[in-house]
Amino acid sequence: MRLNILAILFFGAFCSCRQPVSKLPILGDPIINGRDTIYPTIARFSLIDQDSETISNQTFDNKIYVADFIFLSCPSICPKMTGELNTVYKAYANDERVQFISHTIDPDRDSILRLKLYAENLGVSSDKWHFVTGNKDSIYRLANNSYFSAAFPDSTAPGGFTHSGAFLLIDKNRHIRGVYNSTKDDETQRLINDIRILIKEQF
Repeated sequence: MRLNILAILFFGAFCSCRQPVSKLPILGDPIINGRDTIYPTIARFSLIDQDSETISNQTFDNKIYVADFIFLSCPSICPKMTGELNTVYKAYANDERVQFISHTIDPDRDSILRLKLYAENLGVSSDKWHFVTGNKDSIYRLANNSYFSAAFPDSTAPGGFTHSGAFLLIDKNRHIRGVYNSTKDDETQRLINDIRILIKEQF
């Protein structure tokens, strides 16, 4: 049960050129059980955010949220990713139905204090955008197996890590409803629009 992240990004880009949709697809390879179609969900997790608060699936009960994977010393795409996600954050800053979570893939260096200072420099609310850390193997497993978003140490990569540059839109049922290229402005706008579609569907 694994998504091809490049195929999803292509699918998303293709959809963005078509007429507006009224309902977003549920992504992932489903299991057919009789008359039921069961789609993959985000696994249960427990991490710590910049306020030293425990963040888990329950944090996002009755919420939709956007997730990504970054690290603070990243010399390549992470600053761009965070800037683009901040644009999405600002679009929904006053909507309590929408939250955000950024996972560090470098928990050995990205301490809670560093995450807090990073969030404060962005000027975002810690109740709405959680910068989380935890056991690195758990984070990598969550990235690769639940979000289907590559994240792992790589001595040949800039900064020592390989990771996806995707934003992932998650619905109230922990399903992935969209994948977006975080380095493209038009993909950021597509995410903003798709959140609006998902709100209409689920609330």
